[in-house]
Amino acid sequence: MRASSVAAFTATVLAAAVAVPLRSRGAASASAPDRTVVPPIVPHVPEEPVLAVTRYRIVGSDAAGFLQRAGEALAALAGQPGWRGGSIGRATDDPELWVITSDWADVGSYRRALAAYEVRLRAVPLLALALDEPTAFEVLGRVDAAGVVPGESRGRSDRAADAATVAVGEAAGPAVPSDLD
Repeated sequence: MRASSVAAFTATVLAAAVAVPLRSRGAASASAPDRTVVPPIVPHVPEEPVLAVTRYRIVGSDAAGFLQRAGEALAALAGQPGWRGGSIGRATDDPELWVITSDWADVGSYRRALAAYEVRLRAVPLLALALDEPTAFEVLGRVDAAGVVPGESRGRSDRAADAATVAVGEAAGPAVPSDLD
């Protein structure tokens, strides 16, 4: 969700929380107009798709067991809301390098899926063995087999330009430029 969309949504929620009649103090008059502040309805702005990629180093003798566990992990993830698909792969030029990918409707779906009991039971133990590197990626563009760019291809990022240098709670304003702006 863009920072400006978040700011607009937050402002609407705050306005709704403090919507009170603006009458003068003292006895309310039956003839006094009710000037209750009513916030405008803001449409839901969906978050952007997320691609999760985890890579593994698996010794040849453990490959069959890993493939079975990876399949079980994907099956558990596939049962969660927001799931769009996933795959298991092995590098063609390095048979010990494996990958599990999953596509999600948005980052919230991905995070909630990881918290689900079935996923914690069947997928998280395997995911914990992944190489220590970033695993969640925002989708900036997508092209299908016909060469058509579906509507979700954006070509811009929601990641703030200062995301690598600003800690939680240090954001300066409601709208921060993207690192691709």
